[in-house]
Amino acid sequence: RMTVRKSAQKREVRLGDVVKDTITGFRGTVTCVASWTNNCDRLTVQPKGVTDGKTIPAVSFDRPNLEYVGPGVKPIPPSGKPSVSLGDTAEDVITGPELSSMDELALRQRISGVSVFARAVPEQKLRLVEALKANGEIVAMTGDGVNDAPALKASHIGIAMGARGTDVAREAADLVLLDDDFSSIVKAVRMGRRIFDNLKKAMAYILAIHVPIAGLSFLPVLFQWPMILGPVHIAFLELIIDPACSIVFEAEVEEADVMTRKPRQAAESLFNRRTVVLSLLQGVGMLLLLLLIFAIALNRGQGEGDARALTFTSLVIMNLSLIVTNRSWSRSVFSILRTPNAAMWWVAGAAAAFLGLVLYAPPLRELFHFSKLHPNDIALCLGAGAVSMGWFEFLKRMQRSKNVAG
Repeated sequence: RMTVRKSAQKREVRLGDVVKDTITGFRGTVTCVASWTNNCDRLTVQPKGVTDGKTIPAVSFDRPNLEYVGPGVKPIPPSGKPSVSLGDTAEDVITGPELSSMDELALRQRISGVSVFARAVPEQKLRLVEALKANGEIVAMTGDGVNDAPALKASHIGIAMGARGTDVAREAADLVLLDDDFSSIVKAVRMGRRIFDNLKKAMAYILAIHVPIAGLSFLPVLFQWPMILGPVHIAFLELIIDPACSIVFEAEVEEADVMTRKPRQAAESLFNRRTVVLSLLQGVGMLLLLLLIFAIALNRGQGEGDARALTFTSLVIMNLSLIVTNRSWSRSVFSILRTPNAAMWWVAGAAAAFLGLVLYAPPLRELFHFSKLHPNDIALCLGAGAVSMGWFEFLKRMQRSKNVAG
């Protein structure tokens, strides 16, 4: 919302309302307001106002917090440039006739520094979209009329008005704003970034946790060691892994910088090299630690049942530690634990309860081929879980220090 003066009073107006320039008497429709433009600045989005002579970009894009007292662009005389208020300069505006005289190269060079395009005809809107795309920008186009359809279709994300938009515009668009409220775009960006982040976290967790599972299943066969994991052990682990991926990470809140970070490159994959490397390092670190525990148990003469129980219990605890630390790749584990996520506590509680049954209920203990663990054994498993999480927390702390220094 923004405020406009009406006589001696102030009133709030919304997108689509008609406003009047008290000096010139020119009437126009509000096409951009301070609240969502300010959010777009945080998103590193560059709003572009396009008018056809009947609509007015109602506020300055550079100074959105100023009180609105008149339209941003005054009526365009038959010849010459429009006059601009609220801090804009004439260089920030391109008119339709001027746009027609530009070739594609000149338009691409000029478009990044222009906020308002006035008296633009439908084919020029399409040219603007293509020029922005040629500059490597991700283009979102909003429109409601039939003449907006080509530009809506050509943009990366076409956004049509649901209440007052035409059927043609809605069919050409990728998204439809049911309430015609531009602030919904900001909410959609926030949600999209949160979903993308959580998908990456879940995929990184899946890759990391299956490295020790694969290693503990394959290496004993390769080197003729006693078996560590059988089908029942893997089934138990999957009962933790599946809810973690589908519920815990899906329910995770967005990162603190979700609305201020730079947009990712369009060609960037969901699972990039950095994510793969960090996930493999997590998994290999867990595998080495588990093999060390298994070897120590055997060398101490504890027997296969003790060694298997120690290794499996350590793996379950490491698994839970991995879920916690991967909930955020920027925040510390203490900050993560203070962030609400009821699903994580349900999964962790259920895993601990069933692990207790497996270790101390004789029928289940025999099914898993375990020996009974003592308190010092449990302490060793907890310590292994802390070590497996500690090095990654140290890495995150180093990254935070680097970001602060940068």
